[in-house]
Amino acid sequence: MLKRIQETDDFVLDWIGRLHTPVLNKLMIIFSLLGSKGAVWIVICIPFLLQEETMVTGVNFIVAVGLTTAVGEGIIKHAVGRIRPCHKLEYSDLLTRRPGYYSFPSGHTASSFSVFAVAFFRCNTRTWVGILLLAILIGFSRIYLRVHYLTDVICGLFLGILCGSVSVVIMNRLILSMLTKGY
Repeated sequence: MLKRIQETDDFVLDWIGRLHTPVLNKLMIIFSLLGSKGAVWIVICIPFLLQEETMVTGVNFIVAVGLTTAVGEGIIKHAVGRIRPCHKLEYSDLLTRRPGYYSFPSGHTASSFSVFAVAFFRCNTRTWVGILLLAILIGFSRIYLRVHYLTDVICGLFLGILCGSVSVVIMNRLILSMLTKGY
C-alpha cells in the first residue's frame, strides 16, 4: 500500500510539474513564503487581537497554530521521517530553497487549515472563505514547488482542521469556565 501511495504522489508531482510557467513559479513562491513560519496568519491575527469583540478569535488563531505546530512539527514529522521530494532533485531543478527537515505532514498546510477551522467556527462567511482560499493556495504551492507530496498536504489539511477544531473546543471551555467563575 505504501508503494501505491508513493507512486500516486510521484505521478501528481510529475503532473503538476507540467503546469510550471515563469508567472506561476513566482506566484507559488509568494504563496509558499506567506505560509512560512505562519507569517501570514500572524499578520491576519493582529486586527482580531486589537478589537475587543474579536479578541477571542485572534487568541484562538494563535492557540490553533501553536497546537498544530506542536503536533505536526514536534511529533509527527519526527516520528514519520519522510524525505521531501525536493531531495531527489538537482539544485538546478528547484524553484525555492531546499528545506532541511522532514516532509510529512506539511506544516504550511496544517497551520493554514487550523486557522481556517477557527475562522469557520468564529467568523463570517466572507472571512472564512477568504482564509480557505489562501490555505488552499499555500497547500498547493508546497506541491507545486516540490517540497511536499500530495499526501503530505492532504494529511496537513486534516491535521490542521482537527487541531483548529480542538482549539475552538478548548477556548470555548476556557471561556465558559472563566464566566462561571466570574472573571
